[in-house]
Amino acid sequence: MRGRRTASEPPDPAGGTARHPAIEKYLEERARDWQARLADVVTAFAGSMPFVYVHATGFALWMLLAEDSPWPTLTLVVSLEAIFLSTFVMIGQNRQAALQQAKADHDFVAEELELRTNTDLTREIHTLTTELHQRIVEVPGAS
Repeated sequence: MRGRRTASEPPDPAGGTARHPAIEKYLEERARDWQARLADVVTAFAGSMPFVYVHATGFALWMLLAEDSPWPTLTLVVSLEAIFLSTFVMIGQNRQAALQQAKADHDFVAEELELRTNTDLTREIHTLTTELHQRIVEVPGAS
């Protein structure tokens, strides 16, 4: 999956793919799981036009050449395939949800850190402004 870029990912100025850190971590963890890699391959193929062409050709040949009455067996095969393909659709949806959750969790932590930093800076500015104001308004020897 490395090197692939979705439409929502901006190109990296260095020529690679710029990815959100949480997504990069998620993809690295997923790459270590052989079952996840297999599901990605099956899902990628099942969602492609070659998949449609292979099935259209296979089913047409089956109906025309394989059996005198192909409908009962063909119906069984198509039903079983639909069960497995719907499972792969759900796997893909779960993967997308996990990616979005990882990104949201990372962004929440980053925003919380930024909020704390901004709050600390605002307090420091207030302290310095108050001190500066006291030095300017209460000029020594002016009384």
